[in-house]
Amino acid sequence: MNLFRRPAPSLDDLILDTAGNDLSSARLMPTVARPPQVFVRGQGSWLWDSDDRAYLDFNQGGAANSLGHSPQVLIKALSDQAQALINPGNGLYNRLQLNLVERLCEHTGSDQGYLLNSGAQACEAAIKLARKWGQLHRGSAYRIITAGNGCHGRSFAAMSASSGGCDNRFEPQLPGFSHVPFNDLPALHAAVDAGTVAIMLEPIQAEAGVIPATEHYLKGVERLCRELGILLILDEVQTGIGRCGALLAEQQYGIRADIIMLGKGLGGGVPLAALLARGKACCFEVGELEGTHHGNALMASAGLAVLDTVLEHGFLEQVRESGCYLGEGLARLAYRYDHGQLRGQGLMWGLTLSDDSADAVVKAALHEGLILNAPQPNCLRFTPALTVSKSNIDEMLLRLARAFSRVRTAQLQCRKGIAV
Repeated sequence: MNLFRRPAPSLDDLILDTAGNDLSSARLMPTVARPPQVFVRGQGSWLWDSDDRAYLDFNQGGAANSLGHSPQVLIKALSDQAQALINPGNGLYNRLQLNLVERLCEHTGSDQGYLLNSGAQACEAAIKLARKWGQLHRGSAYRIITAGNGCHGRSFAAMSASSGGCDNRFEPQLPGFSHVPFNDLPALHAAVDAGTVAIMLEPIQAEAGVIPATEHYLKGVERLCRELGILLILDEVQTGIGRCGALLAEQQYGIRADIIMLGKGLGGGVPLAALLARGKACCFEVGELEGTHHGNALMASAGLAVLDTVLEHGFLEQVRESGCYLGEGLARLAYRYDHGQLRGQGLMWGLTLSDDSADAVVKAALHEGLILNAPQPNCLRFTPALTVSKSNIDEMLLRLARAFSRVRTAQLQCRKGIAV
């Protein structure tokens, strides 16, 4: 008897590829609700499934594919580096690691940096760094204040720091975090006490529905941190590396954080993140932060390729122009279909719908060959490649309009059926 025999997949688990082979998702832990399509290749703003159907991708791996799918600059960097050195280990220097950290510090005005594998890891590292600093300078203060509806990742400390933006179902959570309303300076001021070591915020709350901080709020937060002698941590995992039309969103707000978390777009689609620190926040010592794949040469080569591209003359200006074009098109479409508020910067936009039909719109859009994301039941999020063309945006708007019409027709038919 074979105790390890694979059970037959249920019909719900079966997916058919182009060769007619049965593919089963039964072995994959069901942690994400995925559509049935299996994607096999991508180029720029387009993805193709196993039936060779093309989809326009305005999600781009949740804003991770900053230069789109399989850009030549990334292919070359990874291919060349894979033939030279992949991972000598975090206990040894490699040239790519040192170059990327130097470039990040140079262009962000940071003093030190460290490379990791994900935004959640960067958040964990930021929390450790802040608490280490608290032990040195604040009488063992360790509490960090974050904003309601914020989402900083799904590892344990990052999830505990989050509020509403991530699933918090794994009690008891890590202590030492307080959550106050976003864009509310008086509430933030009232929450600070002798045990507070830092305030950690997203410049734009992405998972909450693309909600930007106001300039008055973030400048007030920076001023409060300076007056009280505590750290300001900015989570730029989604907003950094050009997503908002500047290398960092903090540059557009005219503020300066003590600690910055980067991820997603830094690797252009491969797992890469960074922790940046300035001035007094630079206090890690040997043995306090490490990881097997941290700073490996292969991923660092990808980060350098992405960063060099984003810093090319005119690139960020083009992101801002494309962002304005996308925002104007979405505003027209929202007005036409009587939807709600449009929020965002650069190439990161959220459209509030008039009802909780975001999931239905995402499904209808997929039917139209368009990939979107719904961070909230009443909100669509648009994070195309930073290299997206105006023709791609025009095509997206046409397909989105058809998706809106498809959902509206289904809703009217449903109401008529109920009336009958």
